[in-house]
Amino acid sequence: MEGGSSADHPSGSSQRPTHLVVGRILRPHGMRGEVVAEILTDFPDRFSLLKTVYLGELHTPVTLEGYRMHGRRILLKLAGSDHRDEADRYRGDLIYVPVDEVIPLEEDQYYLYEVVGLETWTTEGEYLGRIEEVLHTGSNDVYVVKDGDREVLIPALSDVVLDVDVDAGRIEVRLMKGLR
Repeated sequence: MEGGSSADHPSGSSQRPTHLVVGRILRPHGMRGEVVAEILTDFPDRFSLLKTVYLGELHTPVTLEGYRMHGRRILLKLAGSDHRDEADRYRGDLIYVPVDEVIPLEEDQYYLYEVVGLETWTTEGEYLGRIEEVLHTGSNDVYVVKDGDREVLIPALSDVVLDVDVDAGRIEVRLMKGLR
């Protein structure tokens, strides 16, 4: 998800993505070409800032003519979609925004694409591996760190993850007893 302490959905690898997912079109709504979309961002108000969204794997630009909240979902009016049948062509498409249009985060908050791939070191100088993925548990994220066949699960908690240096490509952790 875009936003949060480490939430976003890059489109693919651990390399810096060009676009981040902010929603998924579920189905047409009504007869005037609107679509119902699932919100996949921690910043639903961001739709008020958008003039263009990028749809599907090809990130096809489409002008956003309007939006309105619909419970926990959002209704979108996309250019060129004036009837239900035209809106149906977008069913299932992911909605992207360019990385350079993401909502700025607070200090000590990171997008997933910034964390995945970072080298992980202990405070004692032991190399643990690279963050391969981030698991979302109910209470906190967990970094899956791998080095060959070795895997360490590190809870993304402030008393465990002591320093994140995206520019240097590394994080420093204090392993709690039992994490090795």
